[in-house]
Amino acid sequence: MARVEDPPEPFWDINSDRGVQLPLTDPAILEAERLLNVTLPVSLLSLLRKQNGGLVVSGRDAFPTSRPTSWAPDHVPFDVVMGIGSREQALSMLDSPYLVEEWGLPTDVVVVSGDGHYWIGLDYRICGRNGEPSVTWFDADDNSELDLAPDFPSFIGRLTSSLDFDGERSGGSPD
Repeated sequence: MARVEDPPEPFWDINSDRGVQLPLTDPAILEAERLLNVTLPVSLLSLLRKQNGGLVVSGRDAFPTSRPTSWAPDHVPFDVVMGIGSREQALSMLDSPYLVEEWGLPTDVVVVSGDGHYWIGLDYRICGRNGEPSVTWFDADDNSELDLAPDFPSFIGRLTSSLDFDGERSGGSPD
């Protein structure tokens, strides 16, 4: 089994409870995997055991891209991670089936971040429900997608600050 590496510290914005679910338990993980019909990546679960979703620090709020998206010419946002739970006013990975249907995403995706115009998801289409999913950007504005990383640890390892990019967008489509 591959070694699970902790994400670079700090990762979570501890000054905000936006999107934070109740502490993650083993029964909650089993129930989530049953409801979503997938095996969630060990690296993601390790991260969620420290804090079950919420805002990430500003130094880890963007992912560089190889081509433009409707967000920016060279990156996508990753300012919040969905946890596992049912706290009111907070999207959760458990909302993935609804979000996939509502936004026309592929059915073999578990959403981990996004706002309706875009989503970042664990993509199980190639690896199958019990494999190690890749991470993909899904753009509802222009009905496109972009492979970001072959797995979740690789994705987390490449996160950087949105301030590292020229012309940081606050959302929506480029002009």
